[in-house]
Amino acid sequence: MPLPTIDPAAYAAQLSAKTERFREAFAPFGLREPEVFASEPLYYRQRAEFRIWHEGERLDYVMFDPARPKEPVVIDTFPAAARPISDAMPKLRDALQADTSLRHRLFQVEFLATMSGELLVSLVYHRALDERWEAAARALAASLELLVIGRSRKQKIVLDRDWVLESFDLDGRTLRYQQIEGSFTQPNGGVNRQMLGWACRQAASPGGARGDLLELYCGNGNFTVALAPHFERVLATEVSKSSVRAAHYNLAANAIDNVQMVRMASDEIAGALARTRAYRRMKDTDLDRYRFTTLFVDPPRSGLDAPTVELARGFERILYISCNPETLHANVAALSPTHAIAAAAAFDQFPYTGHLECGVLLVRRPGSATT
Repeated sequence: MPLPTIDPAAYAAQLSAKTERFREAFAPFGLREPEVFASEPLYYRQRAEFRIWHEGERLDYVMFDPARPKEPVVIDTFPAAARPISDAMPKLRDALQADTSLRHRLFQVEFLATMSGELLVSLVYHRALDERWEAAARALAASLELLVIGRSRKQKIVLDRDWVLESFDLDGRTLRYQQIEGSFTQPNGGVNRQMLGWACRQAASPGGARGDLLELYCGNGNFTVALAPHFERVLATEVSKSSVRAAHYNLAANAIDNVQMVRMASDEIAGALARTRAYRRMKDTDLDRYRFTTLFVDPPRSGLDAPTVELARGFERILYISCNPETLHANVAALSPTHAIAAAAAFDQFPYTGHLECGVLLVRRPGSATT
């Protein structure tokens, strides 16, 4: 995919074209008119990374167009980046350029920001980092009022902490999330908040509230924290150790006490629920006490595998957030004999690209027996 051209004047037409493709692709499943959630046209990305190009003593942020992968494209400004990132970029470049110990063999800069204003910068090097680098990095962090991490091969120096704390309001609640450097977080904070709001409205829609929720691929608890108050109990699963740690932090930070976390893959939880296999990781989980009414999934681009699709067939309601309309289409087709689309949404996480995040609520068809 070529580097996008960020033109707010063209944004509405581009989003309309993407959502029309979504409508056409899912029309055979009786797709209702989806809700469309636009991004801010500028300053929307909470994450960004750039290679560093050295020309003598000068440093530049660069990116590479896949069509011309050997030609660096100098990035003087990046209007897609959230304000904390875009404001810090020129100041950081000048400070790095002015200090030999910070500049020497610097390879890449990675930014992680929050809508609440925190900013963490990871400096990635092709050399070992020493005490001189650490002293310069601490001065840099203090002068620019940001968090700094240094990375090189088999080395990670955390000057303060390796996470930022996001905070925003959602439906009268203030939600707080620890977002760890190097772990997955939603890149477009504003659209993520809209995704959470839409998911909560579906959970609270007629026939959907209360009962118990099974959530797969819960990550750092992004959706878990928002959805938990709509259910009696939640069983949430995730395989990434760092994400599980962050999820536990986020549940505590938001005073959520009806969620049990289990570090398991989706096919493993499918086997556990079918009682075809016992797992030591679930020795403290009493599956018999759960009365699941809803399955929530936000899978990777590959979508749901066959065991997870089979698991999904047993739920009255399936709330599915997808980062890949093609695999969502395949999964909805597999589930269509038992479940119909009751609501749908399009979320523009990545403006000016062909990428579109989608959400569907699937409800069991009348007369379709559980398996």
